[in-house]
Amino acid sequence: MFQRLIDDFKESTGTALRLTSLAAAAAMALLVTTAFLCAAAFVFVLQNYGPVQACLTGAAIFFVVTLIAAGSYMVRKKQIERRAEQTAKMAKSTAQTVLSDPMLVAAGIQVIRAIGVKKLIPILAVGGLALGFLASRANASSSEAPAE
Repeated sequence: MFQRLIDDFKESTGTALRLTSLAAAAAMALLVTTAFLCAAAFVFVLQNYGPVQACLTGAAIFFVVTLIAAGSYMVRKKQIERRAEQTAKMAKSTAQTVLSDPMLVAAGIQVIRAIGVKKLIPILAVGGLALGFLASRANASSSEAPAE
């Protein structure tokens, strides 16, 4: 069980690292491309209209890029929130279904009778800690938002 958790953690960390490095490379390429396009637009407007209009054109280009980036950030953030809500609803319905299963309740009662209440308390404490750890891990992975 713990090996699966460790493998999942390694896989998700590796995937996140690869995606982050690809995003950084794409961001650098976009930055260089934008810089050259802005320089070309600045020189073109400077030659045809003058320095004030060239500066205003550069400011307008960067303003449009900022609006596009802010819009995509807000859309992505809403998608993450919506996915987290759906995951929480599914987890809640799954937990209710499992706890309402009469076969599971009967098996639990038989386990309690077989082991005994005094021996079962430490086992339940360790199980509660493990469940809390898994729940916090699930919440942390589903509520990860892009860096602000």
